[in-house]
Amino acid sequence: MSGLSETERVGFKKILSSMTENDLKSLADTVTNKMIVVENVTEAMETILSFSKNAEELLRRRKVHRDFIFKYLANEGVTMPPASDKHQLVKRTLELWSPVKVDEAEQEQPTTSDSSDVKSKAGFDPLILGQQFCQWFFDILNSQNPSLGQKPQEWGPQHFWPDVKLRLLSRATTDQMEEFLGAELVSLRLLALTSGERLLFCPNLDPHGLRALVSPHGLVLVGVAGTIHRGQTCLGIFEQIFGLIHSPLNENSWKIKFVNLKIRGQDAIEATDLVAPALNYHSSELQFLYTILPTDGLTD
Repeated sequence: MSGLSETERVGFKKILSSMTENDLKSLADTVTNKMIVVENVTEAMETILSFSKNAEELLRRRKVHRDFIFKYLANEGVTMPPASDKHQLVKRTLELWSPVKVDEAEQEQPTTSDSSDVKSKAGFDPLILGQQFCQWFFDILNSQNPSLGQKPQEWGPQHFWPDVKLRLLSRATTDQMEEFLGAELVSLRLLALTSGERLLFCPNLDPHGLRALVSPHGLVLVGVAGTIHRGQTCLGIFEQIFGLIHSPLNENSWKIKFVNLKIRGQDAIEATDLVAPALNYHSSELQFLYTILPTDGLTD
């Protein structure tokens, strides 16, 4: 009898579909100790799902390659660093399939928290929201890049508050500052980064690459660092701070109030920064950003 939930079975069917017929039959032999002979892909896949003890065991099978899991997560809207090893991908996949819905925490009214590591009494954790938001935001933004060959996901001003502000600082051989006000302009400028300039953002969602906190008024600040790519070339790194406000018309919806984006090209960074870019802002600094104008958030 299968030890897989329905969610896990659906996910595995997508992962196993990347495998060749021979590999599927070989994996079926391994799972059943060659006690069942399969004739085709359908039989092999069903046998694998029916006789696997649990999801983690199957994910760790040698035939279930790291690239298959990485591709599955990307298609499900989960952004992972390209250098992630199989252990990290397996862990993230199991979290994705977990029956515990982290969205439940977002339904509680947020209260004061002075650290991304502190949860409110209502169960709201800004760091969880920050991780979910970054996975969603960069997946939908990257999908606009035509070089990926993906169907673009829905992007537009509806994800922003009408008076949203964007401050974009680019650093290479010279500094360039751009500022935009309004949902339409901010949406179009961010879209141009991936659709026009064909940039690919890879956020570092490890603890040292992500910070989040919530103000007493419910404003959630999310800071994230990562690398920027075009094709096979890493162009540099970025730090981005979002201000998110809960929409009163939809209890599961958060909209972007402001965005501060700092991009540094390779000429302006050290080579070691490209390994695992870290966010230079700490929780106390994010708290300070809340007390000043949103556009003052980018500092040296």
